[in-house]
Amino acid sequence: QVQLVESGGGLVQAGGSLRLSCAASGRTFSSYIMGWFRQAPGKEREFVAALNWSGGRRYYADSVKGRFTISRDNAKNTVYLQMNSLKPEDSAVYYCACAAKAGSYVYTATTDYDYWGQGTQVTVSS
Repeated sequence: QVQLVESGGGLVQAGGSLRLSCAASGRTFSSYIMGWFRQAPGKEREFVAALNWSGGRRYYADSVKGRFTISRDNAKNTVYLQMNSLKPEDSAVYYCACAAKAGSYVYTATTDYDYWGQGTQVTVSS
């Protein structure tokens, strides 16, 4: 069982930055694939970024590539999402997710993830 708790959301002006954190419980955190998703009102939850257990393989949605960076610190059981050059269309509830699967493949579908956090709101004003 893995429990995930996000933090770091808030209100920021367009062009600004935020850093989201996701603290995970569970001894096997370092073995799992971690991802970030987001959901805006009236829209489906969408993939943002993910990385494998070592952080050596990372994958980003086209809409955030070059602006967002996902990373992890396995010693702290924490995964991060650094968000720069934020745009109003980045406004959403951001969710941390864990895919309890072995291997280095980086998953992008919500159905591949087994555990989810409660979400943290990010609002970007224009």
